[in-house]
Amino acid sequence: MRAFFYFCTLNFSTATMKKNIVLFVLFVLPIVAYLFFASGVNSFTKLPMITPSIPDFGDWETLNNEKVSLDNKITILGFAGTDVVKHRGNLFNLNEKIYQRYHTFKDLQFVMVCPLGTEDDIKSIMDALDEFTDVSQWHFVFTTPEQINEYYSQLKLVGKLDKNSGTSDVYIVDKKRNLRGRKEKKGYKEGYDTFHPAELSNEMLDDFKVILYEYRAALKKNNNATKQL
Repeated sequence: MRAFFYFCTLNFSTATMKKNIVLFVLFVLPIVAYLFFASGVNSFTKLPMITPSIPDFGDWETLNNEKVSLDNKITILGFAGTDVVKHRGNLFNLNEKIYQRYHTFKDLQFVMVCPLGTEDDIKSIMDALDEFTDVSQWHFVFTTPEQINEYYSQLKLVGKLDKNSGTSDVYIVDKKRNLRGRKEKKGYKEGYDTFHPAELSNEMLDDFKVILYEYRAALKKNNNATKQL
């Protein structure tokens, strides 16, 4: 009888222990994980600087003969190339995955550097985007292929433009004109390939959020938080 009572007590203790483990996994562990990752966000390492103080655009103008500057703006910078119509899907990917989420921030702009002679192509693409997107933060500046290649060389990147003075990669530039990227096992990730929507949704979106967090944290620290970011 005593053995039976001991056996029942043991089974009860085992069942209680299992129940406690299940409750811990379901309720306590997620809270611990959340606190861990939350503390990681608050002490994150800033997105590395790839190239400091890249050049501004100078006298290059948009379709509306306006000038665009990198100063005091978070910029998504790209190079459309002469075959922009062929690769217009890349712009639509960027528009869907990043632009539409964040274009209402006043301190953000999307700038594509385009060769002279592609104005009509860009206008047709903009008209298509305008049907379902507020395109006010999209900017396309125009200059010669020679100037585009010269400008790109000053970014001091490992990647290169193609023969059409374009690339499917886009780059994150902060308000001080520093080109930013992410640390990887082998060097740094300089740009984000707009041909691959998954790369925009994962790596680029994550890094872009880090940049936004940097400025939000700075504004909060200075008691100057605004809706601009």
